[in-house]
Amino acid sequence: MKLKALALASCMAALAAPAMAEGVKVGMITTLSGGGAGLGIDVRDGFMLAVNQADRKDIEVVIEDDQRKPDIAVQLADKMIQSEKVDVLTGIIWSNLAMAVVPAAVAQGKFYLSPNAGPSQLAGKGCNPNYFNVAWQNDNLHEAGGAYANTAGYKNSFILAPNYPAGQDALTGYKRMYEGELAGELFTKLGQTDYASEIAQIRASGADSVYFFLPGGMGISFLKQYADSGLDIPVVGPAFSFDQGILQAVGDAAMGVVNTSQWNKDIDNPTNAQFVKTFQEAYGRLPSLYASQGFDTANLLMSAMDVADINDAVAFRAALQAADFDSTRGAFKFGSNNHPVQDIFVREVIKEGDVFTNKIIGTALSGHGDVYAADCKF
Repeated sequence: MKLKALALASCMAALAAPAMAEGVKVGMITTLSGGGAGLGIDVRDGFMLAVNQADRKDIEVVIEDDQRKPDIAVQLADKMIQSEKVDVLTGIIWSNLAMAVVPAAVAQGKFYLSPNAGPSQLAGKGCNPNYFNVAWQNDNLHEAGGAYANTAGYKNSFILAPNYPAGQDALTGYKRMYEGELAGELFTKLGQTDYASEIAQIRASGADSVYFFLPGGMGISFLKQYADSGLDIPVVGPAFSFDQGILQAVGDAAMGVVNTSQWNKDIDNPTNAQFVKTFQEAYGRLPSLYASQGFDTANLLMSAMDVADINDAVAFRAALQAADFDSTRGAFKFGSNNHPVQDIFVREVIKEGDVFTNKIIGTALSGHGDVYAADCKF
């Protein structure tokens, strides 16, 4: 109820603003039901927290649920562009939905600010000056996983991910940095919940480590089944499978697991400390990396609005590129393809009281961009 009240207050205030001449109408299409809903809810909550804390009466946010279905996402985007007349789109979690929506949206002159999905196709040859990713390029956290595996001395990794754009980017990213051999490589079904067959293959493979990318409920199922199997092969993954939103569901099976992330609640800067505190106060839970990404996306948008009119696309684009805002990650900048250049950390799952969470134990990659920027020609 509190969230609905905040969103309604924001929308009502925006409608009351005179003529919206210098205001911005935002269309947020994200996953709010079914599998993966927690990710979209966190992005939405982080975004709205920033807007409401700033008391921006010049922002109107229209929020819709894509149900994790590409056809629904496309319909919602068409409605928002044609009927709602939004200026900016944001919110998509899943890369297959981003590929269905983003190219058409930016081709119509709309700005798209991604708080999550970062498919390689939109970072390289398919880049667009109106598309900005505020989270990462899909490969990045997995590249960090490969770099960590080298320092940990792993020589024979078994790797697996769902068969969709982000899963393909994940394993590509891991292999780009990883210097050892592969005991096996598998693509699983998106939304799969039974991993008995995959675990049997891992058992028989002779692997000395397992790297997996299985976000949301997929990761919960895999980790629980892996723990129950009795296998003692070390597991490494990206933050998506060890994030605050799912750790409680995974429980003891996640304890001590190393994972990679560009954000954590213990990053030591005033903006992050305040974000973690106020998010807990507003929503009664610790924030996830998805919430931090939504929060940063809103602050990027507001920083551009402070210096440029949305109707002046050239000036607004330059203001976004400047990224003059206080990020939860500390220093933040875009590369030449409008994707972040940032540090990626190594985290370990711990328990604080009754709450499972992560702590930073090192840095896997510093000032890291993405390899696709070289193919991006604006």
